[in-house]
Amino acid sequence: MRVLVTGGSGFLGAHVLPLLIKRDHEVTALARSSDAVKRVGRLGAVPIVGDLDDPMSLDSAFTASGAEALVNLASLGFGHADAIVSAAEDAGLKRAVFVSTTAIFTALDARSRSVRMAAEASIKDSLLEWTIVRPTMIYGTPADRNMWRLLRFLRWCPVVPIPGTGARLQQPVHVDDLAGAIVSALDVPTTVGRAYDIAGPEPLMFREVVQQASAAAGRRVVLLPVPLRPAIVTLRLYERAARRPRLKAEQVERLAEDKAFDIEAARTDLGYRPRAFADGIRAELTMRS
Repeated sequence: MRVLVTGGSGFLGAHVLPLLIKRDHEVTALARSSDAVKRVGRLGAVPIVGDLDDPMSLDSAFTASGAEALVNLASLGFGHADAIVSAAEDAGLKRAVFVSTTAIFTALDARSRSVRMAAEASIKDSLLEWTIVRPTMIYGTPADRNMWRLLRFLRWCPVVPIPGTGARLQQPVHVDDLAGAIVSALDVPTTVGRAYDIAGPEPLMFREVVQQASAAAGRRVVLLPVPLRPAIVTLRLYERAARRPRLKAEQVERLAEDKAFDIEAARTDLGYRPRAFADGIRAELTMRS
């Protein structure tokens, strides 16, 4: 199948593009910069210049790709969904897999939640044969911006602050397991018109996540419970003062929510078999930033 990928030059694209090619798809990838062109080219895809912020260039790129299907890895949180759907329909693409996020289920008044929900509605109302894949927190390499931060912290600090009690549930997904689910969703016709939550094999309490990560790193750490509300207030002040904050209050607020998801539909329809977190985090530690 001729497949066009958006967001292929990013973290997830580095795992999805090679897998699509391995499964004998002809892959083109949207690239808006010379660096992106080089990245997707190194991954084996044919780069095609286009910019999600420029609907006209998007229309031209989608048409020029000659693709039959779309795999949209680009975030749906920036308001591009309508332009992407329109460009795909105008170019005659029929099949499409969109990566969303389980963050749409948050009870927080997150700025991007309404944008993502509107994006999913636009996809579902389209003429495309769509599938939506919703990963939870992704980890697996030093580029993940999630667990790698924790692993680096564990290297030098024997005390780990835990917001609240650390009992809220998390279910991180390894990036290679997610990539497999995305490509399977494209290849399996029964996924059309369905949305799948993609997470690890079982939910873990946040403190268990930290303990398993520290055990994998060979570190003995002390977990220090921190009252949630003062931590959030402090982080909001830090966000205002920092030019590029490394941690945001919303990230900590989400640790006060359970993020546990039913993955049975993905197991049944996609043959999804995610690895245990302990195995995935141990493998991540063998990598270098």
